[in-house]
Amino acid sequence: MANVVVVGTQWGDEGKGKIVDRYAKDAQVIARFQGGNNAGHTLVVKGEQTILHLIPSGILHNSKVCIIGNGVVVDPKVLIEEIESLKNRGLFPPDTRLFVSEKAHTIMPYHRQVDLAREAHKSGKKIGTTGRGIGPAYEDKISRVGIRICDLLDESLFREKLALNVEEKNFYLTRLFGEEPIKEQEIFDEYRGYAEKIRPYVADTSLILEQEIKLGKSILFEGAQGCHLDIEHGTYPFVTSSSTVAGNASCGTGIGPSSLHEVVGICKAYTTRVGEGPFLTELNDEIGNRLQQVGQEFGATTGRKRRCGWLDMVLVRQAVRVSGITGLAITKLDVLTGLKTLKLCVGYQSDSALYPESVPPTPNLLNSCKPVYEEMEGWTEDIRNARQIDELPVNARRYLGRLETLAGVPVILVSVGAGREETIVLKNPFSA
Repeated sequence: MANVVVVGTQWGDEGKGKIVDRYAKDAQVIARFQGGNNAGHTLVVKGEQTILHLIPSGILHNSKVCIIGNGVVVDPKVLIEEIESLKNRGLFPPDTRLFVSEKAHTIMPYHRQVDLAREAHKSGKKIGTTGRGIGPAYEDKISRVGIRICDLLDESLFREKLALNVEEKNFYLTRLFGEEPIKEQEIFDEYRGYAEKIRPYVADTSLILEQEIKLGKSILFEGAQGCHLDIEHGTYPFVTSSSTVAGNASCGTGIGPSSLHEVVGICKAYTTRVGEGPFLTELNDEIGNRLQQVGQEFGATTGRKRRCGWLDMVLVRQAVRVSGITGLAITKLDVLTGLKTLKLCVGYQSDSALYPESVPPTPNLLNSCKPVYEEMEGWTEDIRNARQIDELPVNARRYLGRLETLAGVPVILVSVGAGREETIVLKNPFSA
């Protein structure tokens, strides 16, 4: 049995939660490897919606091991609230175990305050941050002043590191932004309370993963956001603060890259983006509004409306390359039902060059381009009851076939509705 990485091929919001939930039945371990509670994975099981921000989507399955890896930045309050909410709703199976890496970094109140203060002072040059403190937490990690989960559990070490951070952050907040100073003792008392609540879940998760691999268990590695929000390969600077591509599944969980076998890229049947940044296929018209309404395109974390547009295959091709994607899972195909004509972006055209394979590196260059489209006929038949590929209308199959050709990798799953069962499975990546 293979170990499988799941990543988004666009700007996030591709429907990874449903796919991870679907694949979780074939894996014994589900591990989240990056991001924080700026992510929101929406699951619909038996008509009931559940949104997870930190806990891996596999938590709804019994007899699983769910891991929050060292590459994730953890807001302890959010983690505790998620655990308690799942337990209160009877959605935390008794035989499923949850572990949090002792090396994961924590999000502190001053991270959120810095995040919001910066965005408020950017005067029209906003990045579109969720304000959850994700970026500042990763900054402290790289600056080697971050407070990890293991530090939080050590009272004296936590107090020492907190004092140094509060002194620095208060200087920054009060002198540069004119914000009120943060209070060290209040944070200390609050977070020591959190420490005792999360202590039972804290472990050396790298070691747990190694043990599970040696036992022949299959692991599903779950990413957040999408490839084009990657800090290295995304549409910089309109990106997140972590590496969202498949290679980070290794670094973000503490296992070697030889343990990664298959990479499934989640691709929405059209394109959406939440927040700021270039979006060449965006539709500010009736079709864009229709995609937004029918697809219920609201951010699971922020509630913000997502910008909607035609499927951009330049984005998908680049994602296939940088993440080594071996198969595509197409989501929300049903949202396109009823559109007479569909368009696929197959390249970007600037005054001097055509970009069919990669996204130009700067916002100015990208914004100077125009999308090059192919048109295809749509379909009107309701596809939500389709469970085999040949049950789809011929034009829907043609659309998928063209997408497959342009991406250069096979389509292995098609989602035709929000429910867990509303899915066409063409190949099981765990059997590769």
